[in-house]
Amino acid sequence: MRIIDLRSDTFTKPNDKMWKQLRSLDNSNIGDDVFGEDPTVNALEEKAAKVIGKEAALYVTSGTQGNLVSLLSHTNRGDTILVEELSHIYQNELSGATQIAGLEVKTYSSNKGVPNFEELSDLIENDKKRDSSIKVICSENTHNYHGGAIIRPNVLKDLHKFVEKYELKLHLDGARIFNAAVGLNIPVTKFSKEVDSVMFCLSKGLSCPVGSLVAGSKNFISKARKYRKMVGGGMRQAGIIASFGLVALEINWIQRLEEDHKNAKLLAKGLKNLNLPIEVNNPETNIVIISIPKEIRIGKIVRKLSDAGILAFNIDKQRIRFVTHFGIYKDDIEYALEKMEMLLPDLF
Repeated sequence: MRIIDLRSDTFTKPNDKMWKQLRSLDNSNIGDDVFGEDPTVNALEEKAAKVIGKEAALYVTSGTQGNLVSLLSHTNRGDTILVEELSHIYQNELSGATQIAGLEVKTYSSNKGVPNFEELSDLIENDKKRDSSIKVICSENTHNYHGGAIIRPNVLKDLHKFVEKYELKLHLDGARIFNAAVGLNIPVTKFSKEVDSVMFCLSKGLSCPVGSLVAGSKNFISKARKYRKMVGGGMRQAGIIASFGLVALEINWIQRLEEDHKNAKLLAKGLKNLNLPIEVNNPETNIVIISIPKEIRIGKIVRKLSDAGILAFNIDKQRIRFVTHFGIYKDDIEYALEKMEMLLPDLF
């Protein structure tokens, strides 16, 4: 059976050039990364810092680990952080900020990831009356649960001015930050220059099998390196996996994300044309979310699609997410839409 896996861009697999890069390695290209002696990891971190426009970068095992070591580096136990209510840090990272970093987490609402600055001010002013102290505000770009929405650089600029006013730090969960840059056809540094620290994933749209990077000032990365070891992220001959990232950060591979965005728009248009009682977001990047009526059993829809080889993910009781990525092509989207046209009307 033909399988069209639209559950996540984490299901990507390396391209041929990445495998060629790996095969070119020998023992001279790897070393103990805990001691800073893996040449390939060092090369990746240097390249990442240059691409993202920061002084330094740190290779970590995952985006979740990257966000955690960033928060640890910006705070002390007992401090408070502000995160958007539907953010990955709050919804999916298993309370690492509270259970491991010892932080209090407060949430703010948003319009597709864009905060209300009056609400943020109220949260901070009210916090001043308590013992805890807000130290970090987190943003997410693109925003996963808001359908891959792009938080524009001008919004991040305003947010940066806001955190400076209150002497806070701004951390960006930029797991899909290159999707944002390609989506607006602007340099990724337009986003990253407005934040104190940024995490971005290699293992989503950039198609690496493992790994993310954290970037910021040299002092910040020095702290993050220590915390990475504390949370079990110290790696040895990690150049073997880091080598894929050297290819992933090449400009032509980053620009390939535009293909995913086009396929997402094609999928969204096709879903709207089915004339079903659903709401479909207008995707800015590679994520399509449909909202269904409360009386419809979402689990049944996901199962029926899966039985037909169309894999998707229900992110809550009323919404199903589809993610386009490397390995999914235009004809795959057209095939998926044909299947959905046959299956979905009978479920509504």
